[in-house]
Amino acid sequence: MIKRKNIIKIAIDSPAAAGAGTLGKALSKNYNLLYLDTGKIYRFIAYLKLKFPKKFSQKFLKSKIKFLSSRDLSKKVLISDKIGIEASIIAQNENIRKIVHNFQLGFAYNPPKKFNGSCLDGRDITYNIVPDADFKFYITANVETRAKRRFLELKKSNKKITYKEVLKSIKNRDKNDLNRKISPLKRT
Repeated sequence: MIKRKNIIKIAIDSPAAAGAGTLGKALSKNYNLLYLDTGKIYRFIAYLKLKFPKKFSQKFLKSKIKFLSSRDLSKKVLISDKIGIEASIIAQNENIRKIVHNFQLGFAYNPPKKFNGSCLDGRDITYNIVPDADFKFYITANVETRAKRRFLELKKSNKKITYKEVLKSIKNRDKNDLNRKISPLKRT
């Protein structure tokens, strides 16, 4: 892959709802960086899997991921608890991770010329996707604080969910993200 030279690369890892997206968006806006919340890629894939279970395959996914950069990944449906749990499971699939890995590398190392660089956040960005990042961050908060953040976010979308359900979901996602064999969440 050809890599653009003289660009700023920022990598942020964090568990769910810790604030990495807020930080990444602020840094990207301030320094004119292309921002990518890599978790939304897995959420979009989870959405596709749940919406098109009979069509879902690697071939189907490859045909859809090509257009991912032009899609609006902020759809309210992507933040649902069901999508989040499925995304955490999908992120453990080695074949899907390879497809997503290549997509992420393109964002990280070849942002459009109008950007000064890139800023990616996720679970394995600092050591797997952009190990040569100019700046690396690991953002975290206690599980109750993160659950409260996500609960309030879901309530804004009029989701009928309880704080206890969100807390349980965050704990399960942490367990999946920290213990998966392929690209687990870890501090670098």
